Amino acid sequence: MPDIAANLAHLQQRMAAACARAGREASEVRIVAVGKKFTAEIIREAAACGLTVFGENRVQEAKAKIPDCPGHVRWHFIGNLQKNKCRDAVALFEMLHAVDSLPLADELNKRCEQAAKTMPVLLEVNVSGEGSKHGFTPADAVEAMDAFEDFPQLELHGLMTMAPYSRQPESARPFFQKLREVKTSCENKLGAPLPELSMGMSGDFEVAIEEGATMVRLGTVLFGPRAGASAD
Repeated sequence: MPDIAANLAHLQQRMAAACARAGREASEVRIVAVGKKFTAEIIREAAACGLTVFGENRVQEAKAKIPDCPGHVRWHFIGNLQKNKCRDAVALFEMLHAVDSLPLADELNKRCEQAAKTMPVLLEVNVSGEGSKHGFTPADAVEAMDAFEDFPQLELHGLMTMAPYSRQPESARPFFQKLREVKTSCENKLGAPLPELSMGMSGDFEVAIEEGATMVRLGTVLFGPRAGASAD
């Protein structure tokens, strides 16, 4: 079992320092603890340490794990969502971080309507232009603001992105800056604020916080490495 309490205390110190460098309050940034490939036992220990928001990348893994986890914790879906998993995603999660197309948004809206539920969502923006990543282009994200009038069951709360993997955290900064710029353009198009920026993982979260992240998606830095997975 990892020493989650010690890891969390150290992490909170690093987050507070990053916030101070950016002139922000530590309370402005929330941890989404990434539970991918970690057991319900570890989630329970993390919840006992005070973590309240957990992210999962796979619907089927979450479906099996969530019933064995504390009932008070909140679950966000942070991975690529297939349309045939939307019904389960709507049932299991309270926020979706990676709405990467209008057809997916349309399907989610239908499933939310069937479930009599309103779902907070974030648009995934591929700011790096990498073909291996999902998401709207920055220009398409801005244009998508008009379409959300057609999705009354979805509450658009902001944007998310993944920076290209690098061993140098500073290399992520231009991508986080770009997402912040896209958010401003989307807000101008929408005529309403988008309060959330989900960006930053275990290798680059401090840079993300300096550039305005409100949610950082952290797994390895809390729970240690997982087999066959990148640092998140």
